[in-house]
Amino acid sequence: MNATAGRTTAFDLAGRLRAGATVQAGWMGIGDPIFAEIVARSGFDAIVLDMQHGMFGPASLAGSIGAAAGAGKPVAVRVPVGDMAMASRALDMGAAAVIAPMIDTVEQARAFVDAMKFAPLGRRSWGPGRAMMLSGESVAQRYLTTANRDTLALAMIETREGLDAVEDILAVPGIDGVFVGPNDLSIALSGGDRVDPHSTLVDLALTRIVEAAKGAGKIAGIFGGAPERVKIVRQFGFTFVSIGHDTAYVKAGIEAMIAAAGVTTG
Repeated sequence: MNATAGRTTAFDLAGRLRAGATVQAGWMGIGDPIFAEIVARSGFDAIVLDMQHGMFGPASLAGSIGAAAGAGKPVAVRVPVGDMAMASRALDMGAAAVIAPMIDTVEQARAFVDAMKFAPLGRRSWGPGRAMMLSGESVAQRYLTTANRDTLALAMIETREGLDAVEDILAVPGIDGVFVGPNDLSIALSGGDRVDPHSTLVDLALTRIVEAAKGAGKIAGIFGGAPERVKIVRQFGFTFVSIGHDTAYVKAGIEAMIAAAGVTTG
């Protein structure tokens, strides 16, 4: 249990990031709670469950959040584009953070806050029974008092429009930080010419985004990708960084076992 908050370590993500810690997250698209638990029990600090491009539905999401919470790991959920109802549901299921893709404007950021935060910041509807159960919080009033602080609304910056508005998006009350999608950002900045998340154009954008987040006193997160790239984006100043993704974990494990066994495959 977290002695300060009276909650499990699965619900300390906001506090750790605001204190300046770097959080390394696993990334999952395979919608299976058992696999989510395996990833959560690995060396990652947290896991991200991807509903936008992954195979998660509400049932597998709820099961996976519970499995990760049992392992003491916080969960961030990336919801489908524009699905603010799912953002609220993910919090009710026990997510510690929600990542909303394709946030390009202040108006979209405000709609995200409406789904994520209780009044007076937003218009989130009351229904966190599962979240309270997983967190160990038994007092409704205490959950209400702390929820806006302890659950993170992270707006994805992955278009030219979002980049141009990043400072204004970060200034929206209730937006806790940003999360960069470097693949989509590279497509946008190259005018649809290429997918190159390591390009100079992307690196320049990353510098601006981190500076904007630091200036606003908010969190800068990113899909880090390959381990070598993770080292680089951490140097930019990102503190919530994902490493690889679930299919890559399986592939790397299989290849390592085959190599260790000295087996030649056809």
